[in-house]
Amino acid sequence: QVQLVESGGGSVQAGGSLRLSCGVSGYARSTYCMGWFRQVVGKEREGVAAIDSDGSTEYADSVKGRFTISKDNAKKTLYLHMNSLTPEDTAMYYCVSDPPTCGAYALTSPGKWSYWGQGTQVTVSA
Repeated sequence: QVQLVESGGGSVQAGGSLRLSCGVSGYARSTYCMGWFRQVVGKEREGVAAIDSDGSTEYADSVKGRFTISKDNAKKTLYLHMNSLTPEDTAMYYCVSDPPTCGAYALTSPGKWSYWGQGTQVTVSA
């Protein structure tokens, strides 16, 4: 059974940085698409970034140039490096995996992702 476990959330002032991690277990295969979504209470889930098994990446326009998604296959860990944080980045961040296809479309379709972590809260104060 696939499990995704996020860590690294917390509180930071605007302009600061955080790195989120997602430990992955339960996959019988070594190639799969992964990503990050975020959600503010009362709002729809928003795709943040995705990374395919070949290392190609996609980002939401709102985070381009500030966030970087990466993965360490040996450690089976997904990362989200977040810089220049603003209060608008405050949300619960979820690690996700296995949409039917990877890429920009997958970031617009939260219901297409097969696996979700429990989430980690990021709070950015002004």
